[in-house]
Amino acid sequence: MADRIYNFNPGPAALPLEVLEEARDNFVQHQGQGISIMEMSHRGKVVEAINDETQNLLLELLGLSQGYHALFMGGGASTQFALVPLNFLPQGKTAGYVLSGNFSEKAFEEAKHLGDASVAATSKGEKWARIPAQEDIALPTGAAYLHITVNNTIEGSQWSDLPDTRGVPLIGDVTSDILSRERDMSKFALVYAGAQKNLGPAGVTAVVVKDEFLQTGAGHIPTVLRYATFAKNKSLYNTPPVHSIYMMNLVLKWTQRQGGMSNLERLNREKAGVIYDAIDTSGGFYQGLVEKPYRSIMNVTWRMQSVELEKRFVQESVQNGFEGLGGHRSVGGLRASAYNAVPHKACTALADFMKDFQRRNG
Repeated sequence: MADRIYNFNPGPAALPLEVLEEARDNFVQHQGQGISIMEMSHRGKVVEAINDETQNLLLELLGLSQGYHALFMGGGASTQFALVPLNFLPQGKTAGYVLSGNFSEKAFEEAKHLGDASVAATSKGEKWARIPAQEDIALPTGAAYLHITVNNTIEGSQWSDLPDTRGVPLIGDVTSDILSRERDMSKFALVYAGAQKNLGPAGVTAVVVKDEFLQTGAGHIPTVLRYATFAKNKSLYNTPPVHSIYMMNLVLKWTQRQGGMSNLERLNREKAGVIYDAIDTSGGFYQGLVEKPYRSIMNVTWRMQSVELEKRFVQESVQNGFEGLGGHRSVGGLRASAYNAVPHKACTALADFMKDFQRRNG
Protein backbone atom coordinates (compact mmCIF):
# COMPACT_ATOMS: atom_id res chain seq x y z
CA MET A 1 0.00 0.00 0.00
CA ALA A 2 2.22 2.74 -1.36
CA ASP A 3 -0.05 5.58 -0.26
CA ARG A 4 0.48 4.95 3.47
CA ILE A 5 2.44 7.69 5.20
CA TYR A 6 5.19 7.37 7.82
CA ASN A 7 3.33 7.35 11.14
CA PHE A 8 5.25 8.67 14.17
CA ASN A 9 2.15 9.49 16.22
CA PRO A 10 2.67 9.05 19.98
CA GLY A 11 -0.63 7.24 20.54
CA PRO A 12 -2.93 6.19 19.06
CA ALA A 13 0.06 5.02 17.10
CA ALA A 14 1.18 2.87 14.18
CA LEU A 15 -0.24 -0.63 13.87
CA PRO A 16 1.38 -3.40 11.82
CA LEU A 17 0.05 -3.32 8.27
CA GLU A 18 -0.52 -7.07 8.17
CA VAL A 19 -2.62 -6.79 11.34
CA LEU A 20 -4.76 -4.06 9.81
CA GLU A 21 -5.25 -6.14 6.67
CA GLU A 22 -6.24 -9.25 8.62
CA ALA A 23 -8.69 -7.26 10.75
CA ARG A 24 -10.12 -5.67 7.58
CA ASP A 25 -10.69 -9.07 5.97
CA ASN A 26 -12.57 -10.32 9.06
CA PHE A 27 -14.35 -7.08 9.92
CA VAL A 28 -17.84 -7.69 8.50
CA GLN A 29 -17.98 -11.44 9.11
CA HIS A 30 -15.62 -12.89 11.69
CA GLN A 31 -14.26 -16.28 10.63
CA GLY A 32 -17.49 -17.50 9.06
CA GLN A 33 -19.67 -16.62 12.05
CA GLY A 34 -22.04 -14.50 9.94
CA ILE A 35 -21.54 -11.34 12.02
CA SER A 36 -18.72 -9.02 13.04
CA ILE A 37 -16.88 -9.65 16.29
CA MET A 38 -18.15 -6.22 17.40
CA GLU A 39 -21.69 -7.62 17.24
CA MET A 40 -21.02 -10.77 19.25
CA SER A 41 -21.95 -11.34 22.87
CA HIS A 42 -19.04 -11.14 25.26
CA ARG A 43 -20.59 -14.19 26.94
CA GLY A 44 -20.35 -16.23 23.75
CA LYS A 45 -17.71 -18.90 23.15
CA VAL A 46 -15.94 -17.02 20.34
CA VAL A 47 -15.31 -13.88 22.37
CA GLU A 48 -14.46 -15.83 25.52
CA ALA A 49 -11.88 -17.84 23.60
CA ILE A 50 -10.27 -14.70 22.14
CA ASN A 51 -10.26 -13.04 25.55
CA ASP A 52 -8.57 -16.03 27.22
CA GLU A 53 -6.05 -16.47 24.41
CA THR A 54 -5.10 -12.78 24.46
CA GLN A 55 -4.48 -12.81 28.20
CA ASN A 56 -2.29 -15.91 27.87
CA LEU A 57 -0.40 -14.43 24.92
CA LEU A 58 0.43 -11.29 26.86
CA LEU A 59 1.67 -13.20 29.90
CA GLU A 60 3.74 -15.51 27.71
CA LEU A 61 5.40 -12.64 25.84
CA LEU A 62 6.22 -10.94 29.15
CA GLY A 63 7.67 -14.16 30.57
CA LEU A 64 5.05 -14.26 33.32
CA SER A 65 3.06 -17.40 32.60
CA GLN A 66 2.99 -18.48 36.27
CA GLY A 67 1.77 -16.51 39.28
CA TYR A 68 0.30 -13.53 37.42
CA HIS A 69 -3.07 -12.43 36.08
CA ALA A 70 -3.58 -10.39 32.92
CA LEU A 71 -6.59 -8.09 33.12
CA PHE A 72 -8.30 -6.03 30.42
CA MET A 73 -9.92 -2.85 31.68
CA GLY A 74 -11.26 0.48 30.43
CA GLY A 75 -10.34 4.09 31.11
CA GLY A 76 -6.76 4.13 29.87
CA ALA A 77 -3.64 4.49 31.99
CA SER A 78 -5.09 7.67 33.50
CA THR A 79 -7.74 5.62 35.29
CA GLN A 80 -5.01 3.33 36.60
CA PHE A 81 -3.43 6.38 38.25
CA ALA A 82 -6.42 6.30 40.61
CA LEU A 83 -7.15 2.56 40.74
CA VAL A 84 -3.66 1.66 41.95
CA PRO A 85 -3.83 3.68 45.20
CA LEU A 86 -7.54 2.93 45.58
CA ASN A 87 -6.72 -0.79 45.70
CA PHE A 88 -3.26 -0.85 47.28
CA LEU A 89 -2.76 2.23 49.46
CA PRO A 90 -4.31 1.49 52.88
CA GLN A 91 -4.42 3.81 55.85
CA GLY A 92 -1.17 3.82 57.77
CA LYS A 93 0.92 3.17 54.67
CA THR A 94 2.66 5.58 52.28
CA ALA A 95 3.05 5.20 48.53
CA GLY A 96 6.35 6.30 47.02
CA TYR A 97 6.44 7.88 43.55
CA VAL A 98 9.48 8.50 41.41
CA LEU A 99 8.82 11.58 39.29
CA SER A 100 10.54 11.44 35.89
CA GLY A 101 8.07 13.28 33.68
CA ASN A 102 4.56 14.59 33.14
CA PHE A 103 2.65 11.34 33.47
CA SER A 104 4.46 10.27 36.63
CA GLU A 105 3.41 13.60 38.15
CA LYS A 106 -0.20 12.93 37.20
CA ALA A 107 -0.06 9.49 38.80
CA PHE A 108 1.35 11.04 41.98
CA GLU A 109 -1.34 13.73 42.10
CA GLU A 110 -4.09 11.10 41.87
CA ALA A 111 -2.53 9.10 44.69
CA LYS A 112 -2.50 12.16 46.94
CA HIS A 113 -6.30 12.38 46.56
CA LEU A 114 -6.68 8.86 47.93
CA GLY A 115 -4.07 8.44 50.64
CA ASP A 116 -0.60 9.25 51.88
CA ALA A 117 1.81 9.59 48.95
CA SER A 118 5.31 11.03 48.84
CA VAL A 119 7.96 11.83 46.24
CA ALA A 120 10.65 9.16 46.51
CA ALA A 121 12.84 10.89 43.88
CA THR A 122 12.48 13.46 41.12
CA SER A 123 14.42 14.78 38.15
CA LYS A 124 12.18 17.79 37.56
CA GLY A 125 15.00 20.12 38.60
CA GLU A 126 17.02 18.80 35.64
CA LYS A 127 14.09 19.47 33.28
CA TRP A 128 13.44 15.72 33.09
CA ALA A 129 16.73 15.20 31.21
CA ARG A 130 17.56 12.07 33.18
CA ILE A 131 16.05 9.23 35.19
CA PRO A 132 16.67 9.44 38.97
CA ALA A 133 19.51 7.16 40.09
CA GLN A 134 19.12 4.33 42.59
CA GLU A 135 20.89 6.37 45.27
CA ASP A 136 18.39 9.22 44.73
CA ILE A 137 15.41 7.07 45.71
CA ALA A 138 14.25 7.47 49.31
CA LEU A 139 11.58 4.90 50.07
CA PRO A 140 9.07 6.21 52.61
CA THR A 141 8.74 4.50 55.98
CA GLY A 142 5.96 1.94 55.79
CA ALA A 143 5.91 2.01 52.01
CA ALA A 144 2.88 0.36 50.42
CA TYR A 145 4.56 0.35 47.00
CA LEU A 146 6.95 2.28 44.77
CA HIS A 147 5.54 3.60 41.49
CA ILE A 148 7.62 4.43 38.41
CA THR A 149 6.77 5.48 34.86
CA VAL A 150 9.09 3.22 32.92
CA ASN A 151 9.13 5.24 29.69
CA ASN A 152 8.34 8.95 29.56
CA THR A 153 6.40 9.48 26.34
CA ILE A 154 6.44 13.28 26.43
CA GLU A 155 10.01 13.87 27.58
CA GLY A 156 11.70 10.98 25.75
CA SER A 157 13.46 9.24 28.65
CA GLN A 158 13.38 5.61 29.73
CA TRP A 159 14.46 3.47 32.69
CA SER A 160 17.30 1.15 31.74
CA ASP A 161 17.72 -0.75 35.01
CA LEU A 162 14.73 -1.12 37.29
CA PRO A 163 15.21 0.19 40.84
CA ASP A 164 15.93 -2.08 43.79
CA THR A 165 12.96 -1.58 46.10
CA ARG A 166 14.30 -3.77 48.91
CA GLY A 167 11.15 -5.84 49.07
CA VAL A 168 8.65 -3.03 48.57
CA PRO A 169 6.19 -3.89 45.74
CA LEU A 170 7.18 -2.18 42.48
CA ILE A 171 4.41 -0.82 40.26
CA GLY A 172 5.08 0.41 36.73
CA ASP A 173 3.29 2.43 34.11
CA VAL A 174 4.66 0.63 31.04
CA THR A 175 2.23 2.15 28.55
CA SER A 176 4.76 3.41 26.02
CA ASP A 177 7.41 0.70 26.08
CA ILE A 178 5.67 -2.57 26.90
CA LEU A 179 7.13 -5.44 24.82
CA SER A 180 9.71 -3.10 23.26
CA ARG A 181 12.79 -4.37 25.11
CA GLU A 182 13.98 -7.27 27.24
CA ARG A 183 13.14 -6.80 30.93
CA ASP A 184 12.71 -9.03 33.95
CA MET A 185 9.03 -8.30 34.42
CA SER A 186 8.89 -10.51 37.51
CA LYS A 187 10.40 -7.59 39.44
CA PHE A 188 7.01 -5.87 39.21
CA ALA A 189 4.05 -6.54 41.47
CA LEU A 190 1.81 -4.77 38.95
CA VAL A 191 2.18 -3.04 35.59
CA TYR A 192 -0.39 -1.30 33.44
CA ALA A 193 -0.44 -0.08 29.87
CA GLY A 194 -2.88 1.70 27.62
CA ALA A 195 -2.97 -0.40 24.45
CA GLN A 196 -2.52 2.43 21.96
CA LYS A 197 1.29 2.34 21.73
CA ASN A 198 2.54 -1.24 21.36
CA LEU A 199 -0.48 -3.44 22.06
CA GLY A 200 -3.25 -2.33 19.71
CA PRO A 201 -5.79 0.44 19.27
CA ALA A 202 -7.09 2.67 22.04
CA GLY A 203 -10.00 1.38 24.07
CA VAL A 204 -8.50 -1.27 26.33
CA THR A 205 -5.92 -1.09 29.10
CA ALA A 206 -3.82 -4.11 30.02
CA VAL A 207 -2.96 -4.75 33.66
CA VAL A 208 -0.62 -7.53 34.73
CA VAL A 209 -0.62 -8.22 38.47
CA LYS A 210 1.18 -10.74 40.66
CA ASP A 211 -1.30 -13.08 42.34
CA GLU A 212 0.09 -12.61 45.86
CA PHE A 213 -0.03 -8.81 45.49
CA LEU A 214 -3.57 -9.01 44.11
CA GLN A 215 -4.69 -10.68 47.33
CA THR A 216 -3.66 -7.60 49.35
CA GLY A 217 -6.09 -5.32 47.48
CA ALA A 218 -8.79 -3.38 49.29
CA GLY A 219 -12.13 -5.12 49.70
CA HIS A 220 -14.18 -2.13 50.80
CA ILE A 221 -14.13 -0.19 47.50
CA PRO A 222 -16.85 -0.53 44.83
CA THR A 223 -16.83 -3.95 43.17
CA VAL A 224 -16.21 -2.67 39.65
CA LEU A 225 -13.10 -0.78 40.81
CA ARG A 226 -11.36 -3.82 42.31
CA TYR A 227 -8.63 -5.60 40.38
CA ALA A 228 -9.73 -8.79 42.15
CA THR A 229 -13.13 -8.52 40.48
CA PHE A 230 -11.59 -8.50 37.02
CA ALA A 231 -9.25 -11.37 37.90
CA LYS A 232 -12.08 -13.50 39.27
CA ASN A 233 -14.21 -12.89 36.17
CA LYS A 234 -11.39 -13.13 33.59
CA SER A 235 -12.01 -9.45 32.70
CA LEU A 236 -15.62 -10.25 31.76
CA TYR A 237 -17.32 -8.82 34.85
CA ASN A 238 -18.95 -6.21 32.60
CA THR A 239 -18.95 -5.75 28.83
CA PRO A 240 -15.34 -5.38 27.66
CA PRO A 241 -14.07 -3.50 24.58
CA VAL A 242 -14.27 -6.65 22.47
CA HIS A 243 -12.89 -5.27 19.22
CA SER A 244 -9.90 -3.65 20.94
CA ILE A 245 -9.09 -6.95 22.66
CA TYR A 246 -9.39 -8.78 19.32
CA MET A 247 -7.00 -6.28 17.75
CA MET A 248 -4.59 -6.76 20.67
CA ASN A 249 -4.77 -10.49 20.00
CA LEU A 250 -3.62 -9.92 16.42
CA VAL A 251 -0.86 -7.52 17.49
CA LEU A 252 0.45 -9.96 20.11
CA LYS A 253 0.59 -12.75 17.52
CA TRP A 254 2.48 -10.36 15.23
CA THR A 255 4.82 -9.61 18.14
CA GLN A 256 5.51 -13.32 18.51
CA ARG A 257 6.34 -13.55 14.81
CA GLN A 258 8.87 -10.72 15.22
CA GLY A 259 10.76 -12.73 17.82
CA GLY A 260 9.31 -11.23 21.00
CA MET A 261 10.95 -8.68 23.27
CA SER A 262 14.57 -9.64 22.65
CA ASN A 263 14.47 -9.28 18.87
CA LEU A 264 12.21 -6.25 19.00
CA GLU A 265 14.68 -4.54 21.34
CA ARG A 266 17.45 -5.06 18.79
CA LEU A 267 15.27 -3.65 16.01
CA ASN A 268 14.06 -0.75 18.15
CA ARG A 269 17.58 0.23 19.13
CA GLU A 270 18.58 0.28 15.47
CA LYS A 271 15.55 2.39 14.53
CA ALA A 272 16.02 4.92 17.32
CA GLY A 273 19.76 5.01 16.66
CA VAL A 274 19.19 6.21 13.10
CA ILE A 275 17.23 9.22 14.38
CA TYR A 276 19.56 9.96 17.29
CA ASP A 277 22.49 9.88 14.89
CA ALA A 278 20.82 12.59 12.79
CA ILE A 279 20.49 14.68 15.95
CA ASP A 280 23.99 14.06 17.29
CA THR A 281 25.78 14.75 14.00
CA SER A 282 23.87 17.97 13.27
CA GLY A 283 26.35 20.23 15.05
CA GLY A 284 23.66 21.59 17.34
CA PHE A 285 21.07 22.26 14.63
CA TYR A 286 18.98 19.58 16.35
CA GLN A 287 19.27 19.50 20.14
CA GLY A 288 18.41 16.33 22.04
CA LEU A 289 16.53 16.87 25.29
CA VAL A 290 17.60 13.81 27.29
CA GLU A 291 21.06 12.82 28.48
CA LYS A 292 22.34 9.90 26.41
CA PRO A 293 22.24 7.16 29.10
CA TYR A 294 18.53 7.83 29.65
CA ARG A 295 17.31 8.21 26.08
CA SER A 296 14.14 6.35 25.15
CA ILE A 297 14.17 3.94 22.22
CA MET A 298 10.44 4.58 21.82
CA ASN A 299 10.12 8.38 21.91
CA VAL A 300 12.92 10.51 20.45
CA THR A 301 12.65 14.18 21.42
CA TRP A 302 14.57 17.25 20.27
CA ARG A 303 14.40 21.02 19.88
CA MET A 304 15.63 23.45 17.24
CA GLN A 305 16.98 26.99 17.29
CA SER A 306 13.56 28.66 17.30
CA VAL A 307 9.87 27.84 17.56
CA GLU A 308 9.40 29.23 14.05
CA LEU A 309 11.94 26.76 12.66
CA GLU A 310 10.26 23.90 14.50
CA LYS A 311 6.89 24.85 13.02
CA ARG A 312 8.43 24.92 9.55
CA PHE A 313 9.96 21.50 10.17
CA VAL A 314 6.58 20.02 11.14
CA GLN A 315 4.82 21.68 8.20
CA GLU A 316 7.35 20.39 5.68
CA SER A 317 7.38 16.94 7.28
CA VAL A 318 3.65 16.63 6.64
CA GLN A 319 4.15 17.68 3.03
CA ASN A 320 6.78 14.94 2.72
CA GLY A 321 4.60 12.13 4.04
CA PHE A 322 5.33 12.16 7.79
CA GLU A 323 2.75 12.24 10.58
CA GLY A 324 2.98 13.08 14.27
CA LEU A 325 6.38 14.80 14.60
CA GLY A 326 5.24 17.75 16.68
CA GLY A 327 6.11 17.60 20.38
CA HIS A 328 3.46 17.26 23.07
CA ARG A 329 1.27 20.34 23.37
CA SER A 330 2.51 20.95 26.93
CA VAL A 331 6.20 21.21 25.99
CA GLY A 332 6.45 21.84 22.24
CA GLY A 333 9.55 20.87 20.30
CA LEU A 334 9.75 17.76 18.12
CA ARG A 335 9.14 14.09 18.84
CA ALA A 336 9.31 10.88 16.82
CA SER A 337 7.55 7.91 18.41
CA ALA A 338 9.08 4.79 16.88
CA TYR A 339 7.02 2.05 18.50
CA ASN A 340 7.28 -1.63 17.63
CA ALA A 341 5.10 -1.36 14.53
CA VAL A 342 6.99 1.59 13.02
CA PRO A 343 9.19 0.09 10.27
CA HIS A 344 12.92 0.72 10.00
CA LYS A 345 12.44 2.41 6.62
CA ALA A 346 10.27 5.08 8.28
CA CYS A 347 13.11 5.99 10.65
CA THR A 348 15.64 6.03 7.81
CA ALA A 349 13.33 8.25 5.76
CA LEU A 350 12.96 10.62 8.73
CA ALA A 351 16.73 10.83 9.24
CA ASP A 352 17.18 11.63 5.55
CA PHE A 353 14.51 14.32 5.76
CA MET A 354 16.17 15.81 8.85
CA LYS A 355 19.52 16.01 7.09
CA ASP A 356 17.95 17.56 4.02
CA PHE A 357 16.05 20.09 6.12
CA GLN A 358 19.28 21.07 7.84
CA ARG A 359 21.05 21.56 4.50
CA ARG A 360 18.30 23.90 3.37
CA ASN A 361 17.84 25.78 6.66
CA GLY A 362 21.12 25.50 8.55
